[in-house]
Amino acid sequence: MHREDDQQPEAIARWGWRFHHLGIPTDAVTPGETELTELRMYVSGFESSPFGVQWMRFAPDSPVHDLVRTVPHLAFEVDDLDAALVGKSVLTPPNAPSPGVLVAMIVDDGCPIELIQFTGDARSALLSGVGRSPDGRSGDP
Repeated sequence: MHREDDQQPEAIARWGWRFHHLGIPTDAVTPGETELTELRMYVSGFESSPFGVQWMRFAPDSPVHDLVRTVPHLAFEVDDLDAALVGKSVLTPPNAPSPGVLVAMIVDDGCPIELIQFTGDARSALLSGVGRSPDGRSGDP
């Protein structure tokens, strides 16, 4: 597909994916960090950024894939995670970091892309503005 300057990316225009956030790795401690204990990482900014920027700081022993730890990633909300993964290069298989949230990471041209599907209670909380960022495990793999 050839994309013109004024066209949305195929993921948005044809596949119906919706931008959720931009995750940026950092070594700096940021104000208001939330620790994600099992992932050995800290996240901040998602709740307050009008642009969906989320800072991610990782402990040296974090189990998160090195690509996610070193390269910024885009995250998209999808309606059907399994369907969205068809034909994609999967970095982190689907998992449920919190109730009602399914996530997976794919790779496109060396860039990690997070796909998020909200179900049940998570969808209701998101629509009402209640709850935490799925990427704040409250998803990054």
